[in-house]
Amino acid sequence: MSPSRTSQNGTKNQFGDLNLSITGIGTEYPPFLLEPSAVDILCDRHYPDTPAMRKIRTINQYTGIDTRSAIGTVDHPMANMDRAPTIAELCSIFLKDGVALAVTAARKALHEARLLPTDITHVVSTTCTNSANPGFDHYVCKALGVTQPVEKVLLHGIGCSGGLASLRTAANLALGASFRGKKARALVIALEISSLLCRSELDSINELQETRIGVMLFSDCASACILSNGIGGEDEEPVYELLGWDHRVIPDTEEDLGFDVDPLGWKVVLSPRVPKLAASVVAPAFHDLLSTLPNLPPNYKSAADFDWALHPGGATILSGVERAMSISPEHMRASYDTYINHGNSSSATIFSVMDRLRQKDMDEIAPGGKVKDFVVGAAFGPGIAVEMCLLKRNLSHVPRVLQKGAGGEATPPETESEGSRSEGEAEPEELEAEIEKVKEQERELGEKLTTVHPELPEQGDKLPETDSLAEALNGVELD
Repeated sequence: MSPSRTSQNGTKNQFGDLNLSITGIGTEYPPFLLEPSAVDILCDRHYPDTPAMRKIRTINQYTGIDTRSAIGTVDHPMANMDRAPTIAELCSIFLKDGVALAVTAARKALHEARLLPTDITHVVSTTCTNSANPGFDHYVCKALGVTQPVEKVLLHGIGCSGGLASLRTAANLALGASFRGKKARALVIALEISSLLCRSELDSINELQETRIGVMLFSDCASACILSNGIGGEDEEPVYELLGWDHRVIPDTEEDLGFDVDPLGWKVVLSPRVPKLAASVVAPAFHDLLSTLPNLPPNYKSAADFDWALHPGGATILSGVERAMSISPEHMRASYDTYINHGNSSSATIFSVMDRLRQKDMDEIAPGGKVKDFVVGAAFGPGIAVEMCLLKRNLSHVPRVLQKGAGGEATPPETESEGSRSEGEAEPEELEAEIEKVKEQERELGEKLTTVHPELPEQGDKLPETDSLAEALNGVELD
């Protein structure tokens, strides 16, 4: 649980100067984007017109997601067989295309940290969309050329909270190295390939006549970061300093959020209680975390004093935390931006949000035009587990971008299910256009995300025929 727990002698344990910093971040989305119409296309191709399908297709128009990143288009062969792909077939794609994404994300993080693969001392990885042995981290390390002895950990079963759980694990490993006076440079990797689970989810909707919303939320991504304990790195420049963290589990919520193993991959479990449960636990976790950091500047006391990097599990999670913590969409601008443009990529999303938050166009739309030094990171996973951390952003840091094809970066052929895209630096006029575009999105954000996003019905509900959103929601209030 939280490191602020009171010890037997009545004193509180507090975070001191951990000397932990994130020195590089890399995000790699695949090159294809699925619009909401992709669900309609697959339904028309492969499933009969049933009440459940009509309800899902109606709700699909109101998720707030414009596009979801995916390793293939709606015409991907694996999504258009006469059946859903098996877990073995999904694994083959994951280890081929997914590992290529992870290698590229890792190389971006290494490049920004000015490290070689031979500098890495620890590797902490996570995924909830593969369970191969050896794990995907083995193949990523092999492709990177990590041949020296490293301490490796692969975390599974923690879903969307996996990114921050991996960062917490890497931090504890790095502190162990510090205690022994040894250098630690931990590579943290999160990889998820969710898009090809669509047929399995649609099968369940059709066969069980249930409301299952995973098919319209989840996407593909790989992300990575480098965590340093500072020993032997006097010239390192942090992107973020890691100041402390909190981990807790909401009791008796195992049935509310999960990812059940199935011969056809994994089945999303997501109850309508999740947004309210998530919102209810953020405040106590936040205040407990602050109590372990007594040396914060006096102007950092309330939630609105910080910027927020919240995992965008869904629109109602984002808006629920807003209300619970009395913050604005601008406080979570990178979370909304990621959600709208890429969807929910489970564990890999949080590093993408942290990466996005430090970009110039995001600074332009900070609350009141003022960027915050301190950032709260938070994510929710099965259990329901809650991960939270406090970061100090280095506002003078200039992102160091690895150009496509440079430094031996993995650049798989940009064909369907094999493509990979690298983010280069934009030209000034392109950057200004992008800033204006995001500003316009933010002007529309409040209305868009507070008037059309339902708290979705529980999976398993039997469904009546429906032709409208109001009927599809079956009396559920709009968020």
